[in-house]
Amino acid sequence: QVQLVESGGGLVPPGGSLRLSCVSSRSIFSFDAMGWYRQAPGKQRELVASITTGGLTNYADSVKGRFTISREYAKSTVYLQMNSLKSEDTAVYYCNANWEGADYWGQGTQVTVSS
Repeated sequence: QVQLVESGGGLVPPGGSLRLSCVSSRSIFSFDAMGWYRQAPGKQRELVASITTGGLTNYADSVKGRFTISREYAKSTVYLQMNSLKSEDTAVYYCNANWEGADYWGQGTQVTVSS
């Protein structure tokens, strides 16, 4: 089993920055890929960014150039650096890990972009 715990969400004004963290109970070396998803009220959950074991990254078009996904193996942690935040980035952000064909999710962290 895998437990994922997100942190770092909060209220930030437009143009601000936040860094989300996702700590895994299992070494992230194990995972085929990890990613960040988000879900806004009334909308489907969508992929924001992902990173494979080989280091390949993928971003939603809406966040390219503003968000960066990274990882720190020693801390079994994946990060999402979010810059130039917009009101439309407001959502609950979830960490995801894919391991042996199964998906694991964190509990989510709320990000609210508002003045």
